[in-house]
Order: sequence, then C-alpha cells, then structure tokens
Amino acid sequence: MEEKKTDRRTLKTRKAIYDALMDLLTKKELHKVTVQEISDIADINRATFYKHFLDVYDLYDKLEQEILIEWGMLVLNMQDLKSKDFFINLVNYVDKNKNVFKMVFNSNAPGQLRARFQKLLEGLLQKIESEKRGADFKDVKLSYQTCYRSQGCIAILTRWIEEGAEQPKELIVKVLSELDSSIAKIV
Repeated sequence: MEEKKTDRRTLKTRKAIYDALMDLLTKKELHKVTVQEISDIADINRATFYKHFLDVYDLYDKLEQEILIEWGMLVLNMQDLKSKDFFINLVNYVDKNKNVFKMVFNSNAPGQLRARFQKLLEGLLQKIESEKRGADFKDVKLSYQTCYRSQGCIAILTRWIEEGAEQPKELIVKVLSELDSSIAKIV
C-alpha cells in the first residue's frame, strides 16, 4: 500500500516539474531556464528535481518524448473517424491540454517538437488517404497534399492557442472541417 502512495507522489511531483518547464518555455528559451526556477515554480527543492532528472535538458527530452507518444496515440486512435469527428476530437484534445500546446506552439520551444507534431499528423492523413484511394502510400502527389493539409491544421491550432483559445471550439472545428473538405474535393 505504501508503494502506491509513493508512485502517486512521484507522478504528482513529475507533473509539477513538467508544468513548471512548460510554463517557463512560454516565456524564455530552454537554455535560459534554470533548475532553481523550475524548482521554485513546482514548489519542490533542487534535490527533488535531481532525483527525477539529470538537468533541464534531460527534463525537456523526457517531456518531449511523453508528449509525442501521447499525441501519436491520439492520432492513431482517431484514424477511423470521419473528418468532422476527427477535428472535434483533435480540438477537444488541444483545448484540454492548452498548457502543453502553449509550449509546443511557442517560439521558445526548442528542437523540432512542432515539426514532429505536424509529421505525425501528416503521416496519419497520408495513411488514411492512401487506404481510401487504394493508392501507394509513397505516392508523391499524395505526400504533398497531406503535407499541406497537416501544416494548415497545425497553423490554425497554433493561431487559436496563441490568441488564448478565445474563439469557441466549435468555430475552430468548423473552420478545420470546411478547409479540409475543400482540399479533399480538389484532391
């Protein structure tokens, strides 16, 4: 029974540390973030930080890995949905995880996290379209089209998050669905 408490506490501490880093990355670049700042925001001491991570870069790498795994699983789980349902689920997920996406879509976020998000989405769209059409997955024209569709989707979500998600989710879903269906008709 004590083991479960430790696990829960550990998860809570790691979440606080992740949240602190995501918050800081909306304000400054990774190389300017310190362990002390993270510890202060997470309300932990530095020794606790070092029990979980080697340094700020190790923390970022682990956070990025967890975010990409979750995003990839979401995208895979939505592959059989109709376009509008796909975008409803996608927008709801982004809305529910605003703190993650504020960091991902922020210019201070290091590495290629935003590009990786887009590539995962592009890969899913390419898979769906190639199966729908009975086309080769490596079809060049399809590759360009799905690149365009995924980047457009990410651009709209980025703008929505950057503007504080002020517009209703229903509007964002409608815009994404209409644009995507228009593109699909051309394709």
